[in-house]
This record gives sequence, C-alpha cells and structure tokens, in this order.
Amino acid sequence: MAEEENLPGAGILADTKSMIDGLKTVCANAGLANDSSEYKIITEAFLYKFLNDKFLHELRKLDAFKDIQDVESAYRQMDGDDREMALVDLPAGTAVIRPEHLIPSLFNKKNKEGFAGMFDDALIGIADDNVDVFSVRTGEGQSIRLFSGVSRFIVEEGKRDGFCSQLITKLAAFSFERAFSQKYDFFAAVFEYLISDYNKDSGTYGEYFTPHSIATIIADILVPEGASDVTVYDPAAGTGTLVLAAAHRIGEDRCTIYTQDRSQKANEFMRLNLILNNLVHSLPNVVHDDTLANPRHLADGKKTIRQFDYIVSNPPFKADFSDTRDALAGDAYHKRFWAGVPNITSKPEKMEIYLMFLQHIMASMRPDGHAAVVVPTGFLTAKGKIPLTIRKRMVDEGMLRGVVSMPSNIFANTGTNVSIVFLDRSKKRDHALLMDASKLGTKRKADGKNQRTFLSDEEIDRIVSVFNVGEEQDDFSVLASYEDIESKKYEASVVCVTRG
Repeated sequence: MAEEENLPGAGILADTKSMIDGLKTVCANAGLANDSSEYKIITEAFLYKFLNDKFLHELRKLDAFKDIQDVESAYRQMDGDDREMALVDLPAGTAVIRPEHLIPSLFNKKNKEGFAGMFDDALIGIADDNVDVFSVRTGEGQSIRLFSGVSRFIVEEGKRDGFCSQLITKLAAFSFERAFSQKYDFFAAVFEYLISDYNKDSGTYGEYFTPHSIATIIADILVPEGASDVTVYDPAAGTGTLVLAAAHRIGEDRCTIYTQDRSQKANEFMRLNLILNNLVHSLPNVVHDDTLANPRHLADGKKTIRQFDYIVSNPPFKADFSDTRDALAGDAYHKRFWAGVPNITSKPEKMEIYLMFLQHIMASMRPDGHAAVVVPTGFLTAKGKIPLTIRKRMVDEGMLRGVVSMPSNIFANTGTNVSIVFLDRSKKRDHALLMDASKLGTKRKADGKNQRTFLSDEEIDRIVSVFNVGEEQDDFSVLASYEDIESKKYEASVVCVTRG
C-alpha cells in the first residue's frame, strides 16, 4: 500500500512481510492453509524468531560480548556460571534462551532424524524458562504458556521433521536486527499483516482488530499531553490495537495495561502485540475470561471491580450472551448493569451486548477517568429504555465529552456504521462536541473482495484537531449544550441537535 511505502523502515517491513509469507507457504504446502491450526503455527514461529533475534540483539550490548563479532558462538561456548553472570544485565522483558534453543543451533540440526522433536523442545523450553515473564492467565489464575510446540498439527508423523525443517529454514534466512530501531507504527503494520488472515470472526468476542485509523483517533483525543504513571484498560480487548495505541501515546514505560477477553485466540494475539511493542511488564494483566460474568480485575479487597485512568474499547456489538443473560439480570449484577440487561431475541443482530459493555466501562472509570468506546451509530438515537438510560446518565453526570460518527465500512468485515463516544469525568461538563465524519475517507477493496473506507493522515488530523479544540465547522461539527441534547430526548447526533 502507498502509505506503507512512506513509513520509516519500509524496507524491513517488506522483508518482514516476506518472511511471514514464507511461513504461510510452508503451512499451505503441508495442507494447513486456512486450517484452525495455521495461526498457532505462524504466530509461534514468528514470535520464536522475534525473541531469538531480540535476545541476541541485547547480548551484543553487554560488556561480556563487547567487540565480539559472532555473539551466538561466544555465548554457546561459555560455561554455565559465566553465562548466568553475563545475563544478569539483560533488560527486563528479554527472553532468556539457552544456546541449544537458539535458531542457529537448530538450523545446523535441521536434517537430522527427529528434528521435529528438537524444534518443539526448543519452543517448549523457552516457554518453561520464561514462564514468569511471558505467560498470560486464565480467570482462575492458571498460566497460559508462551509456546506449546507445532509439529503435532502435522497428522502424518513421517512428515513432521520436514515441516519443521522448512520452518527453521525460513526463520534462519531473515533477521529482525533492523527492526529493533523501529517504533510503534512499524510494529502495528507488522502485527496487522501477521494476523490479517486470522481475524475473520468479528461477530464473536475479540477475534478482530480495530483499524489503525480509529485507534489513532481515539488515542490522540482521549489522552492529554504529559499523562504518566497511569492505567489503561480494555474489557473486550481483542488483539489489543486500542490499548497499544493509547500506551504509545502515553509512553510504553509510563503506563500499565489491563485487558480481558473471553477469546483464547484474541488473548494469544494480545500477548504477541504486547511483546512486539515493549509492554512485556503488562502481560500478567492479560486475562482470558468473560468480562461481563466474571470481571477479573478487582479493587483491593476483591469485592468491587477495579477502576482505571483510561478505558478504550471496541466491544462486540452482536455476540451471543444468552447463556449468561439471566444471571447478569440478577441482583448480584444490578449495581454494574444499572440501566438493564437486553432481552435475547431470535435475531442475532439484536443481541446488543455492547450495551452491557458500556455500563461496565462507566462503572470501571475512576472519578477522574476517561473513556472512549466504539458503538453502533444507532445507539446515539435509539429510543429503547436501556440506551436512553445510558445516554441520560452520560449527560446528567456531566461526563459526555463528545461523539465522532465514522464513515461506513471503516471496518472491513462489518457494514455496521460506528461512532466513538468519549467520556470524561475529570471535570463537570455542560456541553459536548458532536462530529459527523461519515463523509470522509476513500473506499477501496481491502482484501480482494470487501470494500473498506480508509482515512488519510490529513483527515485523521482534522478529526483530532477539531475535536480537541472544540471547533464548530459547517456540516461537520457542532458544540451542543446538554440542555439541547436533553430537549431532543438525549439523542447525541449532529442531525438531532441541529434540526428545528
């Protein structure tokens, strides 16, 4: 894409994509293209390569390896005590890898019988050696390890050695060394490309990513300059695009991320995203569980949910929650779901689970907290009791900062029109900035068949700057008093507050 050609690191980005394509070709040749196991193989192999190269990259900076050309060989030849002493100064968040588990060591054994076992042993060994640093957890607190091996996905045992040999050959031919000087935009592009074939299930929890343009708009509007030592939370985090954009805006070393999602695949992608973006310290806060029924980020004392400085979320709009609906409507959940619980209908498009997440998010905001939530644009004017009650509280409590209505097809895999609702409890407000950005963007095919709307950098800058200064522009934005919004039955759209 043209915009990627202008990115810093365009050359290494192209090479990284080529390496990913090579791994996918190996899987396709083994008959695993579009198989449910393919994403596991691709992501484990990719992350293994990244951690391997990052480890060697950090070794080169240590005094013990200063001015040594072949760091891998020098490391392998050290005795155990010297090696342990040398690794003390490795930066936090760097995987410690034994010499026999490094890619060059494995590559030299790729033609040996039983190589598949050696490959899996390396992956599992790295996971075991770094379990305290790189694991995420289930709601019950069980660690979900980094790697579990890949050869088991090849049904014919006789073909496993060859398959793993092809994987190691692709990994050994590439180096991440030039990538380590790159920043968030580079790794966001790599991550989006890596998972592009594995995020098709947008109707369920989490197995999607939010477009980079929306993540950028949310981060640049939500987070003020100078934010530091803050928490960022997403209760339906998916692959982590929104929390990563916010963390980058704040500074990865000045914030801690907390997420939850009931999709195992989403949480695996989240972990990968955090590792790529230097947020390893937040991995213990990634939880695999149902946020609505079992919120796992709790305040001290474990009796109430934790509250956060910044909350970002693109919750599922239509996911089925019929198994938990009646329980969520019970007294035990009433304080959190104060506006009510939608009924389950026979129409999947009417699940309206996002209304549950909106209430959860409002309950999870600190008294001076901020939030940005992607909602169906229909929420802004919906006349049902639950959406009306939610909008009324946003206005009556002075927290509705504004709304940005986005162009149609901003997501490749849903035609639902979306808006971003911005909430701010840091001060009492009496007006909101309502923006209609639905006419912006350029439509083009995103994956060969589905049309998607893309925003230019200039359009993104316009949305952010107009919103942040509270500027009124004809047919684009209006400052609406809460009194006007209330008079229109709390309908929070440009059309509603400007009509006679």
